[in-house]
Amino acid sequence: MRSTGSTSRSTTRTTRTTPLLAVAAALATLLGLLALASPAARAQSPGTAATGLHVSGGRLLEGNGNDFVMRGVNHAHTWYPGETRSLADIKALGANTVRVVLSDGHRWTRNGPEDVAAVVGDCKANRLICVLEVHDTTGYGEEAAAGTLDHAADYWLSLEDVLAGEEDYVIVNIGNEPWGNTNPQGWTEPTIAAVKKLRAAGFQHTIMVDAPNWGQDWQGVMRADARSVYAADPTGNLVFSIHMYSVYDTAQEITDYLNAFVTAKLPLVIGEFGGPADQWGDPDEDTMMATAERLGLGYLAWSWSGNTDPVLDLAIGFDPARLSSWGQRVFHGANGIAHTSREATVFGGTGPDTQAPTAPGTPAASAVSATSVTLTWPAADDDVAVTGYDVVRVSGTTETPAASATTTRATVSGLSAQTAYTFAVYARDAAGNRSPRSATVTVTTGKDTGTPGTGCAVGYRVVNQWPGGFQGEITLRNTGTTGINGWTLAFAFPDGQTISNLWGGTPAQAGSAVTVAAAPYTAAIPASGSVTLGFTGTRATANTAPAAFTLNGTACAVS
Repeated sequence: MRSTGSTSRSTTRTTRTTPLLAVAAALATLLGLLALASPAARAQSPGTAATGLHVSGGRLLEGNGNDFVMRGVNHAHTWYPGETRSLADIKALGANTVRVVLSDGHRWTRNGPEDVAAVVGDCKANRLICVLEVHDTTGYGEEAAAGTLDHAADYWLSLEDVLAGEEDYVIVNIGNEPWGNTNPQGWTEPTIAAVKKLRAAGFQHTIMVDAPNWGQDWQGVMRADARSVYAADPTGNLVFSIHMYSVYDTAQEITDYLNAFVTAKLPLVIGEFGGPADQWGDPDEDTMMATAERLGLGYLAWSWSGNTDPVLDLAIGFDPARLSSWGQRVFHGANGIAHTSREATVFGGTGPDTQAPTAPGTPAASAVSATSVTLTWPAADDDVAVTGYDVVRVSGTTETPAASATTTRATVSGLSAQTAYTFAVYARDAAGNRSPRSATVTVTTGKDTGTPGTGCAVGYRVVNQWPGGFQGEITLRNTGTTGINGWTLAFAFPDGQTISNLWGGTPAQAGSAVTVAAAPYTAAIPASGSVTLGFTGTRATANTAPAAFTLNGTACAVS
């Protein structure tokens, strides 16, 4: 992503407005489809055998032939070298890969051999595959301060002694977004030259190359020229990286691009992507993540923390206990890291784990109220380890997800009073294998006598503001003793403010009155837990905070 100053978030330009550029983009897309789809293009280039991470049949494989799908995030190490706990925190949230921002010294302070060796060691200690990238190339040809791919290649050559022997653990991403929107066709030859330079020097690592157009390839140059770039690598161990931001705001654009590479058996990863909207559009991160999971493609979200514009911080202030709504989406949402990441087998496994856990024991009910029930069950067994349990509601042959837990206890909330429910439990392991279903238990909820012990508090703050607009954050806290499963927040703006875009929920506004319905990944708020929403909006001169909030019709304390 294009960097602004000494921190990490960029203003990624799209510039898709003129008819001439639109025609050029359409022509490039057509040429790319023809080039990728031809029988000759589909033939895999013969590469020399690799001992570590390598490419075969359009797939990224480990040295033992196990398919490896990246699930991770970007971390701005070069600007925050003191945040040494970040990789451990990223791993603890389930990632199997981290893309680490480095500098070759052209634009920022150079990361020397000792520092890079320490980063690689940190990745290995935390059982993470390490994608190392030079950020100084960002936007070359349009960004005056950007360095060349040739300069970046020389930097990698200076690290040859550090990286030799790390082919199982390290991927070399030559340069971040190494071309802007000015003459993006100029990207191809320098990319080929940089790949050849590293191979001629003896580098056997898998190499990753980023697209032009600030990584987004909206004019289709990488898509059209990918086959010729791939053929220039004598080892065949080359992976292409597309960065998906506001250019990719429709499902069709995303699926077309990703499917083109898969059909052509050309390896591709989403090396950066964002979800929150910006002034150029609203990226469709749901389709990005779902399509990557369906096609078995890697993705690396931008970025862990420290962005100049914090809207893309996954963790607030580098604190893994304070995930933003964007962080919650990436780690815990549908097709997110926690549910789809598989650790590289080089860290101890000998092959993919295909054995499912045994069925959990029969669940037992306790703490039955009018709207919730707590279930406990005997643990399942697994040949590696059980990593979680899924509670389902059973009605005939239909199952409905009810709760998830990492222990043998879960509370199911949002139930109706004086109603019979049947529950069962599945176990799952880190490889995604799911056990047979447990025996069922049927529970009848109690009479509705009110909801003592429930409550809420809302924190509202303006993160940033500018003439005519602002960015806000709303934190919803469940101060009660029972979980909340599904919610609607309501409040009124006092100064005519309007919401433009919101992440973490679905907003609706009529005059000053605003309601926000929960997103699937923010719907559950456990007792003493919280979720955070972010939004951008418009304003006049004044920007007073709302004075009152309700959650599901209940007045909340304002904190």
